[in-house]
Amino acid sequence: MATAVKKTISLPPELAEEIEMRAEEEGKTISAVVQEALRNARKERLKKELYQIQSYWSRKAKEKGILTEKDLERLLKK
Repeated sequence: MATAVKKTISLPPELAEEIEMRAEEEGKTISAVVQEALRNARKERLKKELYQIQSYWSRKAKEKGILTEKDLERLLKK
């Protein structure tokens, strides 16, 4: 069984109310709603980092004249 770490957080009243309403609407605990939000934020952050890395290496490839997979294969066979 997974263990949980309890933390106390402070929220502005309107955000606390929104979380409580969402938990009730979805039949979840407040904790589950917060966990889901944090997981989604992490997922989006990692996706953004991946796109930044892809963009960087795409620029580097273009600088080397690598525009297609065949260009890459040709370069790797040298």
